[in-house]
Amino acid sequence: IKVYDTLTAYLQIANFARRKYNPKVVGVTGSSGKTTTKEMIYSVVSEKFKTHKTFSNHNNEIGFCQTVLSMSEDAEVLIIEMGMRGLGEIELITKYAEPDFAVITNAGSAHIGRLGSLDNIAKAKCEITSALKETLVAHDNERIKKFANFEGEKIFYSINDVEILEKRSGYSKFKYKNQEYELNVEGDYNIENSLSAIEIGYKLGMSYDEIKRGLLAYKPIEKRWETLNIRGFNIINDSYNANPESMKASVSTFLELYENPVVVLGNMGELGEDEIEFHSEVGKYIGKKFKHGTFLTVGNLARYIGEELEKCGLDVKSFENNIETSRYILDNLNAGSTIFLKASRAMKFEEIIEEIKRERA
Repeated sequence: IKVYDTLTAYLQIANFARRKYNPKVVGVTGSSGKTTTKEMIYSVVSEKFKTHKTFSNHNNEIGFCQTVLSMSEDAEVLIIEMGMRGLGEIELITKYAEPDFAVITNAGSAHIGRLGSLDNIAKAKCEITSALKETLVAHDNERIKKFANFEGEKIFYSINDVEILEKRSGYSKFKYKNQEYELNVEGDYNIENSLSAIEIGYKLGMSYDEIKRGLLAYKPIEKRWETLNIRGFNIINDSYNANPESMKASVSTFLELYENPVVVLGNMGELGEDEIEFHSEVGKYIGKKFKHGTFLTVGNLARYIGEELEKCGLDVKSFENNIETSRYILDNLNAGSTIFLKASRAMKFEEIIEEIKRERA
């Protein structure tokens, strides 16, 4: 079939299928946490409805089309993750997705190198409301409130709305709007992400018991707080992606929950001309909040995190690459150590894991 523009044609075909099968559509975007949030929403909604979702993080225009066109005709709910490289991209996906409900997990500094300012990031995320039909569920963030030009229902949430009842490794229990919920993952940021899944569940007419059961069934996906035991080392791999907000949140959770922790931090990408400042800021935040732990930094930018940690009196070693880092771990850390890995995907921290497997075999 000859068409004027192949991408437009693909989007139009996907929109045709979306309208023909007519599921309730949930759009999910945000600077961080959108894939985790999508998976949490899927875990909840699947308790009651036949549900289809974006595979992995295939969240651009092509991924949207692939997702819709792989949906079964009897799907009742469709969950679309929407990523972006710049202004206008989420608006384009939203135009053809026509979401009934939209979730914005946050509007932080991820991709600031491409968009130039925090306001532009918030504007880009809020494009998800451009064709929104019913309800926006969003993190309680002043920039999101400023740029979410949507006349329909808006629900804002944050960790401040929660009473945390119990926190331990691999488990969280909390109260939200006078109801108790449980997660088989740790971390305040995971609790916060789950609030949007709760709200979407209620908007779809689910019962408290269904939503509670769905949250408890959620399991983290690969390289997102993935727990491994390799030759006596306990390794938590959270190296799928990283930005200043997610690094502060996940490292804080790790340091709160584990004794004698070892934190391996790598470069964060796409932070623009202020990338050194953003890395330093992470070091200052962690160093002021915690006075324990061993820190290994990997890469030219992560070194600035380490410099700030050292100023706060923490134990820091800096390395140029993954091989040097794994060598240090093998030569200097005792079996039984718990090691946390956090970096942008480009750092390929799985190499550290593979090297430990190989050397300890």
